[in-house]
Amino acid sequence: MRSLVPYLAWRHVRRRGLQSALTVAGVAVGVMVLITALSLTNGFVDELIRSTLKATPMLALESYVPGQTIAEDPQVRQALAGRPSVTAVAPYLSTQALIARRASASLGISARQGYTQILGIDPALETRVLDLPVLTQQAAALRQQDGIVLGASLAQQLGVIPGDKVMLRDITGHTTELTVAGTFRVGNELIDGLVSYMSLANLQQYLGVGDRITGYHLRLADPERAAAIGVRLGDAFSLRPVSWDTLFASLISQLRLQKAVIAVVVFLIVIVAAMGIANILILTVAEKTEEIAILRALGANRRQVLAVFTLEGLMLGTTGTLLGALLGLGISTYFRLQPFPLPGNLYFITQLPVRLQVTDVLWVCALSIGTSVLAGLFPARRAADLDPVDVLR
Repeated sequence: MRSLVPYLAWRHVRRRGLQSALTVAGVAVGVMVLITALSLTNGFVDELIRSTLKATPMLALESYVPGQTIAEDPQVRQALAGRPSVTAVAPYLSTQALIARRASASLGISARQGYTQILGIDPALETRVLDLPVLTQQAAALRQQDGIVLGASLAQQLGVIPGDKVMLRDITGHTTELTVAGTFRVGNELIDGLVSYMSLANLQQYLGVGDRITGYHLRLADPERAAAIGVRLGDAFSLRPVSWDTLFASLISQLRLQKAVIAVVVFLIVIVAAMGIANILILTVAEKTEEIAILRALGANRRQVLAVFTLEGLMLGTTGTLLGALLGLGISTYFRLQPFPLPGNLYFITQLPVRLQVTDVLWVCALSIGTSVLAGLFPARRAADLDPVDVLR
């Protein structure tokens, strides 16, 4: 009787070949779209974080008093660089100021202004912490008395290009004129529209703080552990840690929420396909009522009848899930090998990023198969609860 269970389940599935194929296709499409969507979302999140870390240090150590500077100590910098979790250290000085472009009546140019966070850096050390090529390319210009590098969105807001002059006015009212040495873009408007760079010596001279600094920028071997490493280093050197994931906590939370919403919306396709499985089993139970009664009369128990129809749902769901997983993996792999180009003037990335996660594939498959089995339980229980005496009478 055990071999009868898979035999009957397979025969019922084959009997409704077209409906079974459509149901399997529905489950496959849902799983395929879900895996592909999650892979694209993972890739986009990774690319955004990678781009953000180009212009954002993985960890910063600064004074516990906001706005207060500290004395630069070469021994502290060497001690930080000697930690196994730290790969590079650079001192920095930070301030906020009003930045503006002068109006020119002869050229028909109106005045524009905005706010910027200026970071004073040592280009030779900062390029080991950040992956901004412009800092290397414009290192000589930054060392000049009036060189400044602007975020691309900030430069666009001001309407300036490299070589143009801008006016800088700090909170004390001190004003100076600087030359735009270059621009950079990382794809995060919080950086592109706000941050600018000067040499550490020039900013120290402009602010009149001598050789004092705001703190240290650190590059870590493992950026995912930035918060934990920051706590340890902050306690060891009596400095306040500011990790990149803390700085952009709201952005990361929004991206994770976006991934969850996409997963829920796309999973509705699998739910609809699972209803198709329930529909097939309900029709099968209705058509096979007399056969089920005869099986019960011949000695088949309730558990075996329940197993037949539950196995049908499992067969349809598993087939569709495996097919969808293969298609999803195939599409994701294709986009990794043959990246889909994106307009560079509209997006901060030039190609569609994809990153497959084994955990995503596993939970999608498990959820799909589980949903398919649950969808088949109601008709299976209905078949198992049939009274053979009432049906044969």
